[in-house]
Amino acid sequence: MTRILALALAAPLALPLALSAPAFADEAPTGAELEKITALLAELQCEMDPDDIEMEDEGYELDDVFCADGQYDIELSKDFEVVEKRKE
Repeated sequence: MTRILALALAAPLALPLALSAPAFADEAPTGAELEKITALLAELQCEMDPDDIEMEDEGYELDDVFCADGQYDIELSKDFEVVEKRKE
């Protein structure tokens, strides 16, 4: 009986934590993908912290990219083509 009571009291506390957690952890790009992204950024005269690369279904999101002409967020396709470049 005390187990049921403890579970009933703990459930409302655990539910918000379970709902706020992401379904899947962000995957990091593979070594080969990271090399391609780094090479592309070098062509664009840009650099960034590899930890700021997020994989998405449609490609990659690069946050806080530092280029010769300013700071950007850049979206790449799965084929490593620039889809969007937003100045911050």
